[in-house]
Amino acid sequence: MSAAHTIWLMTRMRLTRQRNMLANNLFRFKKKKSRDGIAGKRSNLWILTALMVVFMSFSFVSMSDNVVTNMYCHLDADSVCRNGPHTAIPTAFAPALMNGLTMELSTLFLIAVLLPLGNKEMAQPDWDLEWLVTMPVERSLLLWGRVLERSVSNISGWFALMPAYGVIAWHSGYTWTVLPVALLSTVVLLPLAAMLHTLADTGLRMWLPASQLRNLQAVTGLFNLPLIYFVMALGMPQANGFVMEWARGFPAWVSWLPPGQVLQAIQAHGLGELAMHSALLLAEIVVMVWAGMQLLRYQLRHGVVNSGARESVRRKQVVNAANSAGWHALLSPVKRRELRLLGRDRNFLFQTLLLPVIIVGSQMVFNGKLNSLAELGEHHTLAAAIAFGIGVYVLMLSAFQTLNNEGQVLWLLYTVPRSIESVLKEKAQLWGMLTLLYPAIVLGICAWYSPHYDWYMLVLVLTVAIGIPIYSMIAVSLGVFACDPQAVDVRTRVRPTYVYLYMLLASFYTWSIYSSVWSQKLVVMVLTASMALALWQKARDSLPYLLDPAAAPPSRVSTSDGLIAATAFFILQGIVLLFFGNANIQTISIAFGIAGITVYGLMRLVYWRSRTTGVPAIWRGMALKQTLGSATIATAVAGAVGIGYMQVLQHTALWQEISKSATALQGARSWIWALAVVAAPLCEEFIFRGLIYGGLRRSMKAPQAMLMSAAIFAVVHPPLSMLPVFMLGLCTAWTYERSKTLLAPMLVHAVYNAMILSQQY
Repeated sequence: MSAAHTIWLMTRMRLTRQRNMLANNLFRFKKKKSRDGIAGKRSNLWILTALMVVFMSFSFVSMSDNVVTNMYCHLDADSVCRNGPHTAIPTAFAPALMNGLTMELSTLFLIAVLLPLGNKEMAQPDWDLEWLVTMPVERSLLLWGRVLERSVSNISGWFALMPAYGVIAWHSGYTWTVLPVALLSTVVLLPLAAMLHTLADTGLRMWLPASQLRNLQAVTGLFNLPLIYFVMALGMPQANGFVMEWARGFPAWVSWLPPGQVLQAIQAHGLGELAMHSALLLAEIVVMVWAGMQLLRYQLRHGVVNSGARESVRRKQVVNAANSAGWHALLSPVKRRELRLLGRDRNFLFQTLLLPVIIVGSQMVFNGKLNSLAELGEHHTLAAAIAFGIGVYVLMLSAFQTLNNEGQVLWLLYTVPRSIESVLKEKAQLWGMLTLLYPAIVLGICAWYSPHYDWYMLVLVLTVAIGIPIYSMIAVSLGVFACDPQAVDVRTRVRPTYVYLYMLLASFYTWSIYSSVWSQKLVVMVLTASMALALWQKARDSLPYLLDPAAAPPSRVSTSDGLIAATAFFILQGIVLLFFGNANIQTISIAFGIAGITVYGLMRLVYWRSRTTGVPAIWRGMALKQTLGSATIATAVAGAVGIGYMQVLQHTALWQEISKSATALQGARSWIWALAVVAAPLCEEFIFRGLIYGGLRRSMKAPQAMLMSAAIFAVVHPPLSMLPVFMLGLCTAWTYERSKTLLAPMLVHAVYNAMILSQQY
């Protein structure tokens, strides 16, 4: 094998591996079906990859341009900045600007070294160099090939360095030569980054056991994030903070290192200065790479297989009997096992307990939103959002991975004398309790530095405290759907689609933290809790069939069916109103009826095709005497509460607004009565009692299901009517529980609305 052929094979292997990892992680929906002996169609994955490369390149170029502009405006004393994107920057940079750009480029070069070093490859037990030495080539050629193929395949290095140098070349007066200058600058630096990466990777593998390698890989991965957020902060509009102070005080001698020498060469005035900096740069690169190669040969002087033990032996610890008894009394065996596994896997420990703090903290600090902990006492809403954000990240990296962390021994959970649902429930409780520590710390700091206290702070604390347990249940539930126990590769056992869904739901709850309207907070809490219960029910139904890809749970009415039907019901109303073009009581009534009939027909069709059990019936199997008796009692209770509530409103300023709206609708009274007494009971009872309450009833006792379904029913109504509507929801759910048919709650709903309308008019 020739030298060129060897290096080409190694480079192609590395690029192919990266392409496959990219396809598995980002475009898993393009995964081919099982092979059937017939040649499949040619993959179009390269189109998606090209689009992603273009999008990322545009983002990095834009960020690099913002960095140069911000540094020019804040570091150059003679700058004339306009509040716009087209700030004119002189082609000859000032010394202060050169110093700041040297800091940025040095940080980007460090990222190009550490980001590949912090990937999961170093923590894996197999090492490709151990079988590469079996190729019929000399070891020195393999080492040079390792450096060159890591130079070409350093994707993070290409995206970190090339846009930055290209933008600097553009502002330095280069035009059509910007791309060649940026490409040449990156090509010169990447071999040095690859050499440093190879030195660290090889030395660590030869000196450390595999368990410590996993710990070091986790620490390296955590260290990368602040560097990335630091560079991003330089391009933010609020960059005139301590990051610019660091740029002003950055040591000048760093400009003599290779990243700074490339900058000096781009800014050279004349061929003589360009030749001087280019010669110095090449000399530094050659000396450093040659010295690194000598050190690399010294590291591998005894071969590539370490003679010592690759795994460290954990010493047995003597545990006090009293402490052990206390530990056993506080936690169940499932929770103790989860904590023990967490303590053994340091990589998982760092990513779970430290990574969220670094991510959220770096975003807040480097983006200029938070300059000190004392500011948490002044911005209570921001402190609550930070507390919830850290908690959500912790749950995403812990509770979400509950089944995935079991690995190939997931089947053991099916052999213990307990239901797997109860095991997951205890894990959700454990991670919920651990996660609450982070919001408690953040909110405690906020309270310590707060100059004053008000009731709104208590509302924020309760919002966060309620949200964490809800999202612990959501994370565990989505983790069941995201887990693929049949996958051979660990990296493909979690479907990323569910991760995105989890973050989307978390952002929905974060919006309620910033909202100052109490009804909006209540609506989000109730809807999120109902979503958690629906997902948990779906996950519980699929657990017995998780290890059997050919089997599926039988179709039954679930809470998620009711939530989907309710969502479709409101969306269809909006579509019909858009079709009419105006929203008055006539069109609203027509849209309500069309949406209700459509949703009812579609749900019945779906249930018929899937042979679903537990479908709500209107009067089939009804006991007439019991139905009318329970409906009479429920109507009396709901009507008394509704009329009493309206009597109270008559003594408030809100009654004038209610009277005005009632007077304005005098001409459409027949439409109002048709909507409230006929359409609403028929459509809403099927969705909220038949589907939502019926689904909740499968997972909880009747009182809890009544309360939850009534809360969902109340929050979809205007805030002024939530209290009486909540009581109406309780009464109708009670009648449905007793009669097992929808006729009784429909009668209660219709009579209640008639009583309220009579009182109002």
